[in-house]
Amino acid sequence: MSQNEIEGGVTEQKDNWKATILAGLANYIDSGSIVSGGAALALWQSMYGLSDSLLGLIAAFGPNAIGAGIGALIGGRLCDLLGRKRIYQWDMLVYAFGMCFLVFANAPWMIVVGFLIVGLAVGADIPASWSLIAEEAPDARRGKHSGVAQILWNLGPVVVLLMSLAFTNLGELGARLVFAHLVIVALGLTFMRRRMRESRRWEETQAKDYTPPPLSSLFKGKYLVSILGLVGIYGFWNLWAGTNGLFFPYLMETLGVATRSQSIALQCLNFSLGMLANYVIFMKLVDKVDHRKLFMVSAIMQVIGMSLLAILPLTVPVVLAHVLILGFFQGFGAQSFFQLWSAEMFPTALRSTAQGLSFAIVRITLGVFSFFVPLLAATDFTVLAWILTGFLVVSAVIGWLWAPSNAGKSLEQIEREQLGLGGES
Repeated sequence: MSQNEIEGGVTEQKDNWKATILAGLANYIDSGSIVSGGAALALWQSMYGLSDSLLGLIAAFGPNAIGAGIGALIGGRLCDLLGRKRIYQWDMLVYAFGMCFLVFANAPWMIVVGFLIVGLAVGADIPASWSLIAEEAPDARRGKHSGVAQILWNLGPVVVLLMSLAFTNLGELGARLVFAHLVIVALGLTFMRRRMRESRRWEETQAKDYTPPPLSSLFKGKYLVSILGLVGIYGFWNLWAGTNGLFFPYLMETLGVATRSQSIALQCLNFSLGMLANYVIFMKLVDKVDHRKLFMVSAIMQVIGMSLLAILPLTVPVVLAHVLILGFFQGFGAQSFFQLWSAEMFPTALRSTAQGLSFAIVRITLGVFSFFVPLLAATDFTVLAWILTGFLVVSAVIGWLWAPSNAGKSLEQIEREQLGLGGES
């Protein structure tokens, strides 16, 4: 089959939203695990007398950081070698197995093992799911399909937070029920994903007359530049996101939020604004406009939103403006574009490997950085606000210098451009 025939077949393909949602639920699992785990750790610390150092290790090696990074690194490579379907079918069983340790945890070792397994499984699912979404979406709506996964990422915390609020009076049982719902989602995904077909683009890489590019090609030329650009944009943004969450209670205190329900309501508003922005801006515009310009609007507004806390007195209106600006404009920013660009900028035979590598560098860096977060917590808040603003500025500058714009292009066309062969054959 010729390259043009392959492109034509994919371009004429109808939207398969069911497949996109089933693959994108990896993001729901990811964010849901992070938020539910954070809430449960505080409870378990008081129950089992967990030390601060052990809590730090659990958090670092869980679904938010190193564990997910290692899982993405391994899973991404296996995904390119064995196929997307094989990985995203089985890793949800591994995830459910690990989550069951948390559902039935009655000793610290079960908590440690559970978080580690969950982190590895979540990480492995990310490159498989993101690759499948990009490869199966119509060329003219690839960004729109990617946006669905980001909406699901924001939905995870909202559901988990509301469940936690509803189960507040149940104490430890409430935390177990939240984890149990994630087990059910994972098992349901395992069953439904069995009916999904393999990526047609990946199947083309298994043809006898196809010679895959060597793994070493990722570490030179434009592919290396793409990895560095992706890691820079998303990595510095993720350092902001990972650190900013620690100081949310302090901001709530400034707002005069006295009850847990009020705090949860504000957090849900933050994630809901992200979903809204993703739908009305990212999904509506990303396949039609210049990617760099759209990214820069988000990046600049996030810098402004964060710098408010560094420049102005910490009053209720200032903090509210900060929450509203960051909540909305992150909805079509670094994370959304990281998913899309990390799928677009590499050939199919190495796509998941490159995604897994980029994701791993970002999450592992966050895990290592988290050990220094307590030192930042002791820093003057204004100084800290400037540090976090600096992270967002660096992410924005890298985006301005490197960000691609692939709206409407097929993955094959982008690959030819990366190889310097021109946009059309």
